[in-house]
Amino acid sequence: MSVRPCLFVVLAAGKGTRMKSSLPKVLHTIAGQSMLAHVLTTASRIEGGKIAVVAGPGMNAVGAEAVRVVPGARMFEQLAQLGTADAVLAAKPALDEQDGGDVVVLFADTPLVRGEVIARLRAALDSGANIAVLGFRPNNPTGYGRLLIDDHGALTGIREEQDATEAERAIGLCNSGVMAFRVPRLSELLSRIGSANAKGEYYLTDAIEIARQQGLKATVVECDESDVLGVNTREQLAVAEGIWQARARSAFMRDGVTMIAPETVWLNFDTRIASDVSIEPNVIFAAGVTVEEGVQILGFCHIEGATIGKGARIGPFARFRPGARIGANAHIGNFVEVKNVTLGEGAKANHLSYLGDGSVGAGANIGAGTIFCNYDGYNKEKTEIGDGAFIGSNTSLVAPVKIGAGAYIGSGSVITKNVSPGALAIERSAQEERPGWAEKFRAVMSRRKAAQKK
Repeated sequence: MSVRPCLFVVLAAGKGTRMKSSLPKVLHTIAGQSMLAHVLTTASRIEGGKIAVVAGPGMNAVGAEAVRVVPGARMFEQLAQLGTADAVLAAKPALDEQDGGDVVVLFADTPLVRGEVIARLRAALDSGANIAVLGFRPNNPTGYGRLLIDDHGALTGIREEQDATEAERAIGLCNSGVMAFRVPRLSELLSRIGSANAKGEYYLTDAIEIARQQGLKATVVECDESDVLGVNTREQLAVAEGIWQARARSAFMRDGVTMIAPETVWLNFDTRIASDVSIEPNVIFAAGVTVEEGVQILGFCHIEGATIGKGARIGPFARFRPGARIGANAHIGNFVEVKNVTLGEGAKANHLSYLGDGSVGAGANIGAGTIFCNYDGYNKEKTEIGDGAFIGSNTSLVAPVKIGAGAYIGSGSVITKNVSPGALAIERSAQEERPGWAEKFRAVMSRRKAAQKK
């Protein structure tokens, strides 16, 4: 792999009108991360890389996203969308600083290109090419530019479909748009590109023929179609999401994660899952999730902003919201929601509870129907449960409140005051019994119904 310095020019000026959205196209997300961020993250992981992003006028949100992902990224503005060559030339100051070094042109709406593919592209430059173009063979080449290869395997030109002859349109090898250059005074070469074509645009692809006229060499590096899938519509965005998810699932399974029905598990770009984790069907990982070794996640769980400790058992139908910190060997069962709560080692909340804002000590047991009453309409307060405490079913804990270690809360209680360690707390109204009341009530109701029918 080349170790030469490299400038990545990321083209992000497309308005994305076919997305039917006020949001710039490249800010639409795949696996919780913008398409632009996917491309920038891939480029930033390549040693010696610098990044220039080209956006359109007024696309401040694109610039903010670029700098958020790569603080050292330089922003350039393409004043009018006159074609890909014009877009690359918008970054002329960066091109000139890189004179003779590697320049790789990427597209922010082509989010699935992998680092190893870029490495192969640059390896072609190390092997003597001045320009390397990433090509692919789609099942249906309609709409793509065609790569023209001579009898010696050299790339002689790229023809956009609108300008291609019938013979050229029959070529199955297509242009992805991704190109790598090792050309002295690259900006001068690109400045020679004209707009005498069907669209009247300045095509970056025309650089191939101009370079060959100067005695420079061009070649093609082939990749899988999925690596260069462009996203212009919501449908294509969904396809790209599916490809990304399939890749991520496979990577986790290769690293020792079991997925019974992997196609039903949805991951986020920052999901972290250790080995020997078992995941049942229909589990969704949103942002900020870390799962440690040996965890069992049962079906239909939704997990966001949570850390799950070693050996814990989760679900089915559990929901973790941001700030959920589940200790080792803890059990969180069906229809339990946890938000901003730390559960100690071996703690249990096996069914039908809401735990919001607080802490549960090691070995504590939370009975069914327990509610942390954490919000009074204005403020959120904390509930603290000590180690080994037992919270009976259908208990409401009105925060702020502390339950001491080893305390026992009687079922059906509404606890508003702190409970001492080891104490029993019961809060119930006195049970009243009225003999014969039920029979009298039914008799009265029966007479009323009979009268209504007359």
